[in-house]
Amino acid sequence: MRVVFLTGIWPPDVGGPATHGPDFAAFLRDRGHSVRVVTMGNTEPTERPVPVDSIARGRPFVVRYPLVAATGFGRARRADVVYATATYAAAAVSAVGRPLVAKLVSDPAYERARRYGFFAGSLEEFQLTGNRRVRALKRLRTLALNRARRIVVPSRYLAEIAAGWGLDRSTIEVLVNPAPAPEEINPEPLDAQTFVFVGRLTEQKALPVALEALRDVDGAKLVLVGDGPERGQLERCAAEFGVTDRVRFAGALPRAQALRHLAGARAAVLSSSWENLPHAAVEALAVGTPVVATAVGGVPEVVHDGENGLLVEPNDPVAFAAALRRVLDDDALRAQLAAGTRSSIEAIGREPTYTRLEEILMEATR
Repeated sequence: MRVVFLTGIWPPDVGGPATHGPDFAAFLRDRGHSVRVVTMGNTEPTERPVPVDSIARGRPFVVRYPLVAATGFGRARRADVVYATATYAAAAVSAVGRPLVAKLVSDPAYERARRYGFFAGSLEEFQLTGNRRVRALKRLRTLALNRARRIVVPSRYLAEIAAGWGLDRSTIEVLVNPAPAPEEINPEPLDAQTFVFVGRLTEQKALPVALEALRDVDGAKLVLVGDGPERGQLERCAAEFGVTDRVRFAGALPRAQALRHLAGARAAVLSSSWENLPHAAVEALAVGTPVVATAVGGVPEVVHDGENGLLVEPNDPVAFAAALRRVLDDDALRAQLAAGTRSSIEAIGREPTYTRLEEILMEATR
């Protein structure tokens, strides 16, 4: 099978799609398939398990996005299927005359509406609103996704939301992000009071909530693994809350090093305002580390309160601080949560998950 793979981010970018991209491309390659990636980046790709075409992200959108579509279209002429984890409109153009499979990791209309300042509420509220600009974004989203023969969604939460967009429900399948093999991970030696966040430093992750909570938990430290547009603001927040000496910005790290940090943490933290189902939560559980998270989106589908982590309501630094304090002060609780981590994700290993995704791509070509 010949696959053209469109994705919005790729290493050295950080985030779930940047983790998924090289890993799944390598899986397909090792199964004997031909894969060609089309992506965007600020610098040259740092991982090339397969050939990668990268369009410079510094170009204006009106130049960059058509280039992604044109490059994808050209590559797809010699492909059997197009697989997209973002840039769905470009993927729909690329896949003219070819089947398209989309992995939906968010509501792209919502993400754009937030970015452009058209909407400031929650993802759930967004589904019910509709000024002129928002309606236009929703129409474009649905038009592009209706081109897909199959749509893969990592959480039941997002699958239900997507089913309300006028998409064919029979095309949607929930396939949770795969967990890495735990035996490959050697923990990073960290102070016993250290919490770790892994992911992009974006508004969605609501990290000022975590920093404010950290202020009220004596002795607690936080390592932020990742980079993104909010880094400068977060550095200022750390200073404002008086926790600069207890916060370390580790920057973007290769996945193996990020997993090592998660494995060495007291707990992983995820303070997001909204989510689908983040890779970092699954990765933390896979390496035996409990998760302190907000109960948003599909997070409760893998993080079970009192079993393998603690869940609190979003945008509540007092509640988040209380959860951090419980994990930090109660060794028995921390041990209990850690004992429940790996068994909670046994069914979503890399091999079965990617094998099913491979089958979906092949089914789309028939």
